Amino acid sequence: MNDTAATARAAQVRPGSVSARMSAAQVRQGADRIRDNVRRVVSGKPEQIELALIVLLAGGHLLVEDVPGVGKTVLARTLAASMSGSVNRIQFTPDLLPSDVTGVAIYDQSERRFEFQPGPVFANVVIGDEINRASPKTQSALLECMAEGQVSVDGVTHRLPAPFTVFATQNPDEMEGTYALPEAQRDRFMARMSMGYPDRDAELAMLDDRDAADPLDRLEAVVAEDQVRAMIEAASAVYVAAAVKQYVVDLARATREHADVRLGASPRATLHLVRAARAAAVIAGRDYVVPADVARLLEPVFAHRLVLNARSQRSAASSSESARVLASIRQRVAAPSGA
Repeated sequence: MNDTAATARAAQVRPGSVSARMSAAQVRQGADRIRDNVRRVVSGKPEQIELALIVLLAGGHLLVEDVPGVGKTVLARTLAASMSGSVNRIQFTPDLLPSDVTGVAIYDQSERRFEFQPGPVFANVVIGDEINRASPKTQSALLECMAEGQVSVDGVTHRLPAPFTVFATQNPDEMEGTYALPEAQRDRFMARMSMGYPDRDAELAMLDDRDAADPLDRLEAVVAEDQVRAMIEAASAVYVAAAVKQYVVDLARATREHADVRLGASPRATLHLVRAARAAAVIAGRDYVVPADVARLLEPVFAHRLVLNARSQRSAASSSESARVLASIRQRVAAPSGA
């Protein structure tokens, strides 16, 4: 595919700004401010920062998986600190209860009625630290929150603030004291990524930057809550051509028909890939999606949702095998040339 030709054709099909309230250029400026702010604390991880930004502007949730100590929580805290909205952190532990996450109704004797006490999930950004150290029952407390933006307690529904996003970290499943995330829980996360170890220069810089104080303590918000809301609204209005939508559907169907896959990408995954591609496009300053946006986000959006058959799981680590399957699908499914 010729990206230049696709860009020119898409611009002819749908010219104009992304939305009446905020243009693509304005969204890109806001994204650049957040990115630069995060880089003051998290160095040497441009791809991870970019994906976190995409998930934020797509209105999704991000799962960051890696071994302890590589900066998973720092990235989530830094991104949250770059916005002026409310931020809550939940440390997931084996004894954490669902009500510790969502809140609980407490009886008020003076008023002779139950009054709902909101839990830490009532925030614009919720940092779920080591989510897979909690039991599956507690993990499931987030299902309604992440899918519908609400909490139901004792038959009463409480809306969560907007924007609402969950940045969860987890340790690899083979580590001691962890529970595997249920498939339904994984499917709520728009994307998954790994941090990886920093390179030599980034690690040396970290030793200098954090010798006297934590740079996160000096970080200030660079975008307001209403600006983030407007950026998300602008991203949702980005144009997706019919041929690009068909490309996304073909990729999803290919995962369901692959010989090495027992459970392929869900329809929710298809929706998430389109939303992520829209956010990637607007961060790049475009008001239309090109097939390259979809192709580069295929692995982070789809890989954690695939359930491989027993033979594939034995052949290699599940995450690397999922990446191999998606790479073969990306090569086999033709991208539209004129979209």
